[in-house]
Amino acid sequence: HTRCLSDWSSDVCSSDLGSFDPVHAGHVGLAHYFCTLLHPEQLRLIPAGKPWQKPELTTPAEHRIAMLKLAFEQWPIPIHIDSLEIQRKGPSYTVDTLQELRHSLGEQISLVWIIGADQLTNLHTWHEWRTLFELTNLAVAARPGYLLDKANLDGEVLNEISRRLASPSQLNHTPSGLVFIADNLAWDISSTTLRESLRQGKSVKGLLPTPVLDYAQQHHLYKIT
Repeated sequence: HTRCLSDWSSDVCSSDLGSFDPVHAGHVGLAHYFCTLLHPEQLRLIPAGKPWQKPELTTPAEHRIAMLKLAFEQWPIPIHIDSLEIQRKGPSYTVDTLQELRHSLGEQISLVWIIGADQLTNLHTWHEWRTLFELTNLAVAARPGYLLDKANLDGEVLNEISRRLASPSQLNHTPSGLVFIADNLAWDISSTTLRESLRQGKSVKGLLPTPVLDYAQQHHLYKIT
């Protein structure tokens, strides 16, 4: 069985600890793409607690979780919104999250952690990044402007990725250690840009799921009036 883990931040099955601040159409689109590709038995969404490489989150966790529930309420496979990052004290390290998941889910289940190409270019700066391959498979969602080549990736990361490249089918039958790169995607939605647009009263039509936008307005998030 395959479990997809999703934690995005700039935004699926599980991405680099994602803030989901707010969850947007890019998150939902990538989740749909990878679930269609991998046919996991579960999609696990993991909102970030205190991302150590990002500014402190200002939107309370309960609102981010509520928006996730609204964005994924009509989903064809089971959704689990996992608050382990939020409950953990101190900075959020992906390796710690994956170790907890392995402990609870077992060693044999296939885990696929979804990250964006922008996150892959910074992978060499992550805490104990090499250990990630012992704990999960990686699915990388390419984004416009991020070329995954020797000119843009750390040399050691490129070597690791190159020798682990595999098909979605191989990921489904392997607990950890493989990498799939989806290079035919064009999602380029930034949570930071979205928040700023909302603050300025600009239209975000099509960029946020309608229930999420309604919730943000109702709770006066991002200074929406």
